[in-house]
Amino acid sequence: MGRAGIIMGLTHVTAVIAKLDGLGKTYEAEFLVDTGAIDCMAPADELRKIGIRLEGKAIYELADGRPVEYPYGFARVRFIGSETVTQIIFGPPGSEPILGVVALENTGIGVDPVSKSLKKMPAKPLKRGAG
Repeated sequence: MGRAGIIMGLTHVTAVIAKLDGLGKTYEAEFLVDTGAIDCMAPADELRKIGIRLEGKAIYELADGRPVEYPYGFARVRFIGSETVTQIIFGPPGSEPILGVVALENTGIGVDPVSKSLKKMPAKPLKRGAG
């Protein structure tokens, strides 16, 4: 989705998507970990099946630089023993699910560029940037 692309190669992780309250049906799939994507994405039909509500629309930039408008909602996402709430894009039918960088950062999970694996950080940074 983002121009930066995937800095770590093709890494997938099993993730579970649920409504904000965590109740009801869930959607579980292998998600492509894309550090060039801000938000998560899953096929719209799967999100509707579990009751994720449309909240708005936003313009996203595809990997080839083209802008495209997608609807989005908010969902609970669980992966690697962590859980967070994040914005999720209602993607085209059959689209590959994407786990974006906001969900990774919110859970304190980082990417090891050498091993192409996800690792829980010992602590989430809470400090001002330099400069």
